[in-house]
Amino acid sequence: MIDTIIFDFGDIFINLDKQATISGLQKLGMKEWNSEFDRLNLMFEVGEISHDDFLEGFQKQLPNASKEDILTAWNAVLADFPLYRLEFLQMLCGKYRLFLLSNTDSIHIETFENKSGISFYSDFYQCFEKVYFSFEIGKRKPDPDSFKYLINKHELSPKRTLFVDDKKENTDSAAALGFHVWNLQVGKEDVVDLFEKKIL
Repeated sequence: MIDTIIFDFGDIFINLDKQATISGLQKLGMKEWNSEFDRLNLMFEVGEISHDDFLEGFQKQLPNASKEDILTAWNAVLADFPLYRLEFLQMLCGKYRLFLLSNTDSIHIETFENKSGISFYSDFYQCFEKVYFSFEIGKRKPDPDSFKYLINKHELSPKRTLFVDDKKENTDSAAALGFHVWNLQVGKEDVVDLFEKKIL
């Protein structure tokens, strides 16, 4: 009997356009996404470097780009958040314990909140018992510690918990800890199809 659901954020609730960020960075002079971009991104996602350190690191790779240009390209990944998904979540929140566990950084969350407005993002966050962003907790999926952090904080039972994420490495990691999982196929499935999956 599943009584708890842990959701990812990107491409589960908010749509992402990853190519838009790559294209934006290419226009600023990026030839390819290299190991230094990857290192900066991973460190920023677990809060090991500051907003300024992150942007300065990107500027070293893209010397002709301003911080504003880099921010614009970086935030281009954030697309729309359909209202019907929020309404679906609001329908769920009286029936299950809900948590959000997202690999993300402070820039993306600040931009999401600014774009969506306080009324929308407050309604969204209020659906969850607790919202966890990797940059705040210093852990990111698929590291098992990110899941154990929630288990220990909230006395969760993996066998009564469903984890929903679009990345297979994340759902595989959760499944190895005993969670029920749904590796949602972006573009083919939608989080509102949850009951059709017959997992719950």
